[in-house]
Amino acid sequence: MDFQFNIIQEYLPFFFKGALLTIGLSLIGVIMGLILGLLIGLGKMSKNKWVRFPFTVYINCIRGTPLLVQILIIHFGIMPLFMSPVNPIASAIVALSLNSSAYVSEIFRAGIQSIDRGQMEAARSLGMNHVQAMRHIILPQAFKRMIPPLGNEFIVLLKDSSLASIIAAPELMYWGQAAQGEYYRVWEPYICVAIIYLVLTLSLTYLLNYIERKLEKS
Repeated sequence: MDFQFNIIQEYLPFFFKGALLTIGLSLIGVIMGLILGLLIGLGKMSKNKWVRFPFTVYINCIRGTPLLVQILIIHFGIMPLFMSPVNPIASAIVALSLNSSAYVSEIFRAGIQSIDRGQMEAARSLGMNHVQAMRHIILPQAFKRMIPPLGNEFIVLLKDSSLASIIAAPELMYWGQAAQGEYYRVWEPYICVAIIYLVLTLSLTYLLNYIERKLEKS
């Protein structure tokens, strides 16, 4: 196989910029997903079925449809209502955040429900209200159990951010497609892109394992 390193050499700065944007998109998506996911997860745990209903519908709709379809609907259908011209990076952030929030909300719900009910009763018997008990007793314990699934969600989102290339967001996959389109070569750009994704996901995996071990000792 005639492997042309000059293609990788030429596109390496673009791959680096794309990798930074990929990390940024994933990081913002996870942070927004954590914030929205906590609110949605608590909403779904409400004892009132009318309060619980919209959150359940939201989670089912997001989890039951492909992220690619969500990106296209948000970019071509929803974002034009708020900005013109539409920024593909903004569309990608909104789509990844909304998608992540549905999965994170279920992680929060499972984590909170995994804590023994006696913990809440003990906190209430000490004079705490429900919010104080959740903040000081339940959530800190639940969060330790959420670290592995949240880490998996971050890794999945990092890889899924490659779908943003469909709306021309200049992340890592976008530049791989650009190199492939210019030189009509498949191996060089896509192997390089795959290696960068592999380095990112493995680095993130080791970092999350380190944080998990630290939290177990604390």
